[in-house]
Parts: sequence; C-alpha cells; structure tokens
Amino acid sequence: MGRRTSLQTIFEVLLGSEYVYFQPPPNVIMHYPCIVYQRDRFRTGFADDIPYTVRPKYQVTVIDRDPDSLLPEKIAELPTVESLRHFVVGGLNHDVFSIIY
Repeated sequence: MGRRTSLQTIFEVLLGSEYVYFQPPPNVIMHYPCIVYQRDRFRTGFADDIPYTVRPKYQVTVIDRDPDSLLPEKIAELPTVESLRHFVVGGLNHDVFSIIY
C-alpha cells in the first residue's frame, strides 16, 4: 500500500465512512461530513545543504454541517498536523489542516 492510500485509510477510519475525497473533480457530489485532501508541496529535510528526506505535504479540509463536530479535533491529534484555519460557507463548517505524510 502506498503512502497516500495509507493516509486515505486513516481518514476513512477517523471519519467512519468512505466520504474521503482526494483531489475531487468539480462534478463530484460530496456527502457530509467529509474529508477533502490534496497534495500541497514537498517537505524537504537538509543536512549540509543536501536533501536527505523528501515527504509530501497535504492540505486537508474537514467539511461538516455540525459546528461542534469532533472530527476536526481527531484530525488535529494526528502526528505532523497543523491547523491552518476555520471558515463557514453555505452553512458548512470547513476546518483546514496541513499534514506531512
């Protein structure tokens, strides 16, 4: 299993459903609550100016109608996760994170 599919499985387990979307095209009908994630950039570790680790970074958005959902907290508890922002659009709560995985 690849790293990204492993991350997909982690999100599905935390969510308790398969409503986890990786880089969904605009025509996908999403079901809520859901997790949407996409590749962001690479995180590179250097030693003596030479890269020794390169790991992808993902932007992860939890979308839920419930403003008191516990799902964002579950995501925030994962290793290497950073909470970036929260906003509401159309009655849907969006919690945005970054994760290096």
